[in-house]
Amino acid sequence: MLLSLGAKNAVSVMPSFGGVSETDSLMLRSGADMPYTLPDIHIAVLKASDIVGTYEEVWPRLREREGNGNMPRTFLWVTGPSRTGDIEQTIQLGAHGPRRLHIVLVDDTKENP
Repeated sequence: MLLSLGAKNAVSVMPSFGGVSETDSLMLRSGADMPYTLPDIHIAVLKASDIVGTYEEVWPRLREREGNGNMPRTFLWVTGPSRTGDIEQTIQLGAHGPRRLHIVLVDDTKENP
């Protein structure tokens, strides 16, 4: 979902396919409901059960959910807000992605009482 609060304040709220703890990265899969680009403020929703230890562990989960041979066109790996120092050697936020990244972690691992 994309909320527009003006050109500089667009906000997206989207589910994450998975999280990789070894690099603290989010895996976002592309599709008709998931745009490839992210606005300045991105809020990612991640289920605790979708967090794996390594990159190698996330691919079998993808094949299981999507079906073998039925991969999405692209993935985004997000490891924090986008930044670069290429522009006049000054740190710039949001150069290639969101300026702000918020993660909402949903604990779906506990049994319901």
